[in-house]
Amino acid sequence: MRKARAAMSDRSDRSDRSDRLFKAVVVLGLVASLSCAKRPAAAVPKMLPQPKPAPVAPAKPAPPPVIKTTLQAVGLDPAAMDKSVSPCDDFYQYACGNWLKKTPIPADRASWTRSFDEIDKANKETLRKILDDARAGKGGDDPVLKKLGAFYGACMDTAAIDQAGLEPIAPLLKKIRRIHNARTLTEALVALEAVQIDVPFNVDAEQDNKDATKMIMGIDQGGLGLPDRDYYLKTDAKSVELRGKYEAHVERVLQLLGEKPRAAKKGAKDVLDLETKIAQMSQTRVVRRDPYAVYHKIDRAGVEKAAPRYPWKAYFTAAGKPDIEDINVYNVPFLEGLNKMLVQVKPAVWRAYLDYHLASAMAYALPKPFVDEHFALRKLLTGQEKIEPRWKRCVRATDTALGELLAQPYVELKFGPESKADTQKLIFAIRDAMSRNLQSLDWMDAATQAKAEAKLKAMDYHIGYPAKWKRYDWEVTPSFATNMLRSEAYELHRQMKQIGKPVNLDYWYMTPPTVNAYYDPQRNQMVFPAGILQPPFYSVKAALPVNMGAMGMVVGHEMTHGFDDQGAQYTAQGNLQNWWSPETKKKFDAKTECIASQYGQYSPLAGLKLNGHLTEGENIADNGGVKLAFHAYRALAAGQKEPVVADGFTEDQQFFLSVGQIWCTNEKSEDIRRLATIDPHSPPQFRVNGSLSNTPAFWKAFDCPAGSPMHPKTSCAVW
Repeated sequence: MRKARAAMSDRSDRSDRSDRLFKAVVVLGLVASLSCAKRPAAAVPKMLPQPKPAPVAPAKPAPPPVIKTTLQAVGLDPAAMDKSVSPCDDFYQYACGNWLKKTPIPADRASWTRSFDEIDKANKETLRKILDDARAGKGGDDPVLKKLGAFYGACMDTAAIDQAGLEPIAPLLKKIRRIHNARTLTEALVALEAVQIDVPFNVDAEQDNKDATKMIMGIDQGGLGLPDRDYYLKTDAKSVELRGKYEAHVERVLQLLGEKPRAAKKGAKDVLDLETKIAQMSQTRVVRRDPYAVYHKIDRAGVEKAAPRYPWKAYFTAAGKPDIEDINVYNVPFLEGLNKMLVQVKPAVWRAYLDYHLASAMAYALPKPFVDEHFALRKLLTGQEKIEPRWKRCVRATDTALGELLAQPYVELKFGPESKADTQKLIFAIRDAMSRNLQSLDWMDAATQAKAEAKLKAMDYHIGYPAKWKRYDWEVTPSFATNMLRSEAYELHRQMKQIGKPVNLDYWYMTPPTVNAYYDPQRNQMVFPAGILQPPFYSVKAALPVNMGAMGMVVGHEMTHGFDDQGAQYTAQGNLQNWWSPETKKKFDAKTECIASQYGQYSPLAGLKLNGHLTEGENIADNGGVKLAFHAYRALAAGQKEPVVADGFTEDQQFFLSVGQIWCTNEKSEDIRRLATIDPHSPPQFRVNGSLSNTPAFWKAFDCPAGSPMHPKTSCAVW
């Protein structure tokens, strides 16, 4: 229900590994044989000076001995490759082509990736075993396992869920059905926000952008049933058709809640009309990438002025912050528009709108008809053919509600000290590569470069799991829906308690089993959960180039986020403040615009182009991540005496094959369209080809001629 906090490296040339071998050159002089007979002294000829021998060039040093092995042995998949394609024409297809042909998308997924999804599949199996054992009581009196087992068991008990019907959400439905004026409307809105059903806005605890030592309240836009404002505002035929199908979906949900067909039809139209008005007030995703566009610290007085009709006193009291003063509003016109809507929109429209959003938010915990209808919308948006098995949905729900409880047995099974130590070594190598890179830039002035170095030096990282586990001080009941409501209310309360207190730098925004990573510019901190530190991203058995092409690229990617178009606006201390000289900033902006323009030309589907400015930060991070990882791999390999050639591929080539193969992905066309609208990441093929076509070390490794698709005559480089 709550938005995730952000949704996920080069090396110098290796020195000669062999001892130099020199051939000894022996020069033999001719000795004249002298006769024993006596001769007159004058007759003895003088020895002529011997000519100096011509200099002989030393022989070239013998090449270092080579270890020959296979791609599979170093951690790559030779069967994934399509060698009928030139690596200089389309490296993604070259690295992944056969995998793409032979790997179907599972029916319960909209896409499938060789790295993220394969690891997530294995992680879920591990978590399922933990939860099945806990549910069966195999954990004994362990309080962690008892709580996990009870929660997971309630989720899996579909008979009890169906029997309970709408009873768990009846108190909220009652408040909605009582709406007849502004006062009763706001009472219902307060009750829904208390369990993080974010209509029509959401509230969070966040660091102050201008003073990263302070935790303040943030109020942000929300309240849409479709993935983004553009779904409501585009006028092309596909968008119009999709809105019609969405309206029919809302109508069916309202009927499930007890509305008669005619009322449900009218209510669905009202919901779509109201959400369209909300979409018109909402900022675009590109605008929201600018930290200044979403920072308006107007505090309590400003909030009350922007929306005086909203009962803020009652709301802040219900949130546990009756005396709150420090507030950032992401989108002030949104609150001003909401203020007008509180009186302009009829009570019946609000009732239909809130009924639908309550049912939509809680559908996974309600009887089967709600589950099925909720999936029908997902199928429409993503192309996913079948709903996931119940156990997968319940594993995910447990991770959402009790993530750091579930992480404890997971970490014990799947994340050893060796993995943590190796990841630390990898991070340090990439940090050193970034430092060398900063020192070599000819476009950055000395003062700005010194501040960049200071930011890099101050950058912190967390690996595997938090130093201190979260507590979950709420009681698990036999009702799954009740448990989810309690979980959401407790999490909101946890966030509100942070306001006004020192920033907890050990707080994680992802659970340890998550297959992902993130960089937080306000904490100047990278986080790498144990969930992603698994094969094929990382394995103690994989060769150095392969680990660095996969996990090294991830680390380099996150580190580069500290210096992408957004991260570069934050200081080493996490404050939103310009630390660039005007001339250097101008050059930096031109380089980032080159990246945005490059990716804006890519087309994942006919008639669909990427939004280069939406994906700008992630593309900068991909490009920097590959280069930093490559240079760091080269530095780590410098002391290695014997290069390893795998099925004819050099170590540099193995590195780039690893970069390519971690992104092998099949996707439904519906999901490609959805993600092109909302996802700040480019599709996988462009994450690979876009970044490698800008990487000189790649051109050299595969001997790509200038002007070929993977070695364009003009390329972009930021870091």
